[in-house]
Amino acid sequence: MLTQRADLTFRHNLKQGRHGWLRLTPAYSVKAVTEILERFEAPGRILDPFSGTGTTGLVCAERSLDCDLVELNPFLVWLAAAKTRNYSADELDMAWQLVNQIVADAQRLSGEADLWTPPLHQIERWWPPQRLSTLSQIFCALQAVRVVAPETVLDLLLIAFCRLLIDWSNAAFNHQSMSFKDASAPSLFASSEQTLMLESFIRQIQLVIKAAEAPVRGRVTVKRGDSRQVNTVVTGPYHTVITSPPYPNRISYIRELRPYMYWLGYLTDRREAGELDWQAIGGTWGIATSRLQQWKPGDLSIQQEGFDVIVEKIAENSPILARYVHKYFEDIVCHLQSLRPVLAPGARLYYIVGNSKFYDTLVPVERIYASLFEQMGFSEVRIKSLRSNCPGL
Repeated sequence: MLTQRADLTFRHNLKQGRHGWLRLTPAYSVKAVTEILERFEAPGRILDPFSGTGTTGLVCAERSLDCDLVELNPFLVWLAAAKTRNYSADELDMAWQLVNQIVADAQRLSGEADLWTPPLHQIERWWPPQRLSTLSQIFCALQAVRVVAPETVLDLLLIAFCRLLIDWSNAAFNHQSMSFKDASAPSLFASSEQTLMLESFIRQIQLVIKAAEAPVRGRVTVKRGDSRQVNTVVTGPYHTVITSPPYPNRISYIRELRPYMYWLGYLTDRREAGELDWQAIGGTWGIATSRLQQWKPGDLSIQQEGFDVIVEKIAENSPILARYVHKYFEDIVCHLQSLRPVLAPGARLYYIVGNSKFYDTLVPVERIYASLFEQMGFSEVRIKSLRSNCPGL
């Protein structure tokens, strides 16, 4: 029986410098990437076609390796670029100096009516009124420094703000996705809460700046694009692929990323969130779910013994979930077909995946992936179990 290994999950990243800047539950561990890279003296050009928060790219850069990243979500593109960038001493000093101005401006805005807040659906579930007011004051003060702060400095300030807004939210990350704490409970801090939040913002920028002091020596390029069409985004040739595609478990990245994306302007309404999730492999947020009801399998073959039986069993309980699983693997076929043209001869591929269960039907994701790799003509396909519910190829 496999036991849970926290060192191979996102939890391991939280205290790993830049890797812990923002948490994302589906993110995979720094250690998993490191263990793969340690197998090779010269991994060559490296690609992560599902880069998420940029874990693969940052680990490579820290080891003086070059890496290209592909990601569909524009917020994650921004985050990965910020995490893998080098910052000068002047930029770090400017970020620290601007914090004092931001805090002072936020205090002056206390009690100001009609400050902007994002159009996040049921925003009161995320933050009670007093906290939301303080966040809007800090964000307004942040916008005011745009005229003097270069993009690199502003990015550090925004990362600190993102850390603050999630730390002071009602979001509870107590299971594989997230829930909300009781938003109606009275504040324990009463009138001092604004001061505590401003002090917390100062601590957050201190942590961000400290992590940004360490140089990264590798070159990382982050490109926005659809991983089902990798060959239209990057040219290769790549010698090593290290990635972790979205798992087919209906956990939406959009759901957890919404507060960041609305505050930073990457989303303005629920339909945009649904449209972005529909474009993503495995996305089921909002309109993506309703479109699944109309989706029908195409001509792409999935040559896994028993795959049709798995889909049929899921359909007995939920036809829409059966379509979800079927579409997920058709999308992965598209991805692998588009990946081959950018690979160097003898390229090595490492895919960290997790299996799923719908009702009483197990979806053996790692075995299906192995079959798809063989179907695409890849050789020496092997499965290695990393931890419970998270095999890797």
